[in-house]
Amino acid sequence: MGGTARRAATATLVGLAIVVAALALWKIKAVIALMFLGFVVAAAMRPSVEWLHRAARIPRGLGVLIHYLLLLGLTTLLLWLIVPRAISQIEQAVGTVPTSSSELQHQVHHAHGFKREVLLAIQHRLQRLPSVGGLVDPLVSATKTAFEILIGTFFMFAVGAYWIFERDRAIALVQSLVPQRHRRVTRDTWILIDQKLGGFVRGELLLIGFVAAVLSFAFWLDGEPYWLLIGVTAGVFEIVPVIGPLVVGGLAIGVGFTASWETALGAGIAVITLRQIEDLFVAPRVLGHAVGLSPLVVLVSVTTIGILFGGFYVLLAIPIAAVLSTLVDVILRGTDPAEEDVPPLLFPAKDVEAR
Repeated sequence: MGGTARRAATATLVGLAIVVAALALWKIKAVIALMFLGFVVAAAMRPSVEWLHRAARIPRGLGVLIHYLLLLGLTTLLLWLIVPRAISQIEQAVGTVPTSSSELQHQVHHAHGFKREVLLAIQHRLQRLPSVGGLVDPLVSATKTAFEILIGTFFMFAVGAYWIFERDRAIALVQSLVPQRHRRVTRDTWILIDQKLGGFVRGELLLIGFVAAVLSFAFWLDGEPYWLLIGVTAGVFEIVPVIGPLVVGGLAIGVGFTASWETALGAGIAVITLRQIEDLFVAPRVLGHAVGLSPLVVLVSVTTIGILFGGFYVLLAIPIAAVLSTLVDVILRGTDPAEEDVPPLLFPAKDVEAR
């Protein structure tokens, strides 16, 4: 009886510990997501950091700093090139911004189409604005949200920088916890996942630039209103798999109808044609089937992650699915990760020092 009671107590404690751990992980799911994004960032820049270290003897820490400075410079350059034109197109869409309620009412009365809808939305928002005292809480909340985003971004890139140096130590620690016969497979599996994630991210960045440039040009030829805004939006929405292109296609067609049905038709044809070219020719060459997932698996992964965790976590859907798919191949199907094709992109994907 005493042994049974001890086993029951042990089982109860283990069950409670699992529940507590699950609740704790759920509470810090945003931190876990940012850490995972940091791992993905490190995977994306690891080949080029190693290439700089081998070819030019540049220390890895300096290589990481060079990557971040290049990213900051490229972002600044794109904003400098795009934002003035985008502001101009917004002004064309809305017109002269009203400075009083009577002026707003006058513009709403005389506006048509897309401009009228925008002005009506502004009017309805203004009518529901709280008093000056009631604006304090929303302002504080918005400031807090912006600060949290800034801290989260810094945390993600900091994790990415540290993971460049800490990955091999983590692999060694995990290897020490598994039986000797599984250690090589454990290391090869981890490195294969790292290479898949890195190839996927680098490919996605190229696809974002490609889609934004091609669709902006196509919309300009078609006479699409606000062609630059919609084209850049289409590029950014490439980050959201499956759902992003559908949203952009609907947006382009809807805005095209504010000009004419021919413009809407041309916008729809441009989006569909680009999707076919991207899916059949560009994506296979750029991504090189980096994650090895079928469109059905991608769709299910995106939908499931979005429902379970929310919109932000959709960004992690394909990386998570790629990790799980690789683990299933190795653990259940007995695939040797060392024999898997490594997706090269921009830099050789082979992790020379790790293997």
